[in-house]
Parts: sequence; structure tokens; C-alpha cells
Amino acid sequence: MHAATRRAIFRRLREANPTPTTELLHTSPFELLVAVMLSAHTTDRSVNAATRALFPVANTPAAIVALGVEGVKPYIRAVGLYNTKSKNLVGLAQALIDRHGGEVPADRDALEALPGVGRKTASIILNMVFGHNEVAVDTHIFRVANRTGLAPGRTPREVEDALIAGTPSEFLKDAHHWLILHGRYVCIARTPKCPTCIIRDLCEYRHKTQASPPAKRTGVSAAIRRNGRRVRRAAAARRRR
Repeated sequence: MHAATRRAIFRRLREANPTPTTELLHTSPFELLVAVMLSAHTTDRSVNAATRALFPVANTPAAIVALGVEGVKPYIRAVGLYNTKSKNLVGLAQALIDRHGGEVPADRDALEALPGVGRKTASIILNMVFGHNEVAVDTHIFRVANRTGLAPGRTPREVEDALIAGTPSEFLKDAHHWLILHGRYVCIARTPKCPTCIIRDLCEYRHKTQASPPAKRTGVSAAIRRNGRRVRRAAAARRRR
């Protein structure tokens, strides 16, 4: 894809959503870290439902450790893999206390050394909390980047590297949010919403969804219109006589 096309794509995404952000509910770096860690293999809606109950009770590393694994489980039971995530959450909280004074570290290696935290989670924290130009590639972004031709790659890391290298600097800070939202609501996995997509003409996807033909009018109103046409035709025929 030409650099000018990539710039045009991000320009349109920015115009449509000038201040994008995550849909995960949070009020602190620690809450965001917890929410992102819990979001693996589940939806933001499920995570938000869980954290609405959890955070009023425990939203600091010390409070999570005090709850313990069995105490955390009831709050996140609706989240996928909750048994493993409960252990990781308590381990993460304890590691923050032991290694970082209870604070979320601003270093990738330190973040990825925490239980349950991988590259994607670390990238989100570095981007949102510390302002780094990072792009966390999830399934939505992987799909959008490959389908549109914006940053093709065989693996999430290849897509990440291509996005970091090819995204104009003025758009890089918010690129993650624009692409994930576009993939979640427009460029969906099955039957992407190409007819209403704001970057349709810039996208290189060869199998774009076509607009549906107008539905045939049915029901009482359609019958009235058909009858009206018949009456008008009959009147016109009488006049010709």
C-alpha cells in the first residue's frame, strides 16, 4: 500500500473519532492492567461486567492480594479461563508489591515479567498509561491490517512491526484504538460492513461486501400503491378512447 493511502486511511479514522480510547472501564493504571489482562479470550463487555463488581471491593494490588485466589474467583467467574486468570491476577498484584512498590512499571520487560502479562497487554499499558507509540495487535487489528493491505503480516508481531514502521508518526499514538474499533464494529470477521465503511475506496480487500438490493415493498402500503397505479392506468385508457 502506498504511503499516501495509509495516511488517508488514518486521517479519515481520526476525523470520525478524534479521541479514541479503550472500551475497558478503569480509573487507574492498575485497574487498566487488570482489565486488559482479564480481556484475553473474552469480550470487553464480559470484563466490564466483572470489574464493575470487583473494583469497588479491590482495585489495588494490596486489596487483590488480601482477597486471594479463591476470593477473586467469584468476581471474575463470567470471564473466560477465570481459574487461571484468578491465579495470575493475585500473582501479578503480589509481584507489583514485591518488585515495584505497588506501582505499574513503565518498562516492557518488567511488565512482561508479571504473571498473565504478555506483549499485547504490555503494549497497551505502555501506550495508554505512559504515552509510548506502541500498537497492540489483537485479532481485530490483525484482520484489519491484512484485509485492507494496511500492514500485511503472517503473525501478530509481523503486523505490529509493519504498523510501527508504516504508520505516520502523527497517527501512531492512537492507531491501536482506531484499528481495533474499526475491526470490532465495521471490518468484522464475517460479512464486513463494506457498503458503509469510511475507508472503502482506500481498502485493498478484493472481496468487499456488496450493498444489498432495495427490499421489495410489501404489505398494505404496497397494495395501495399498486391499486393506485391500476386506477391511473385505467383512467388514462378511458381518456384515450
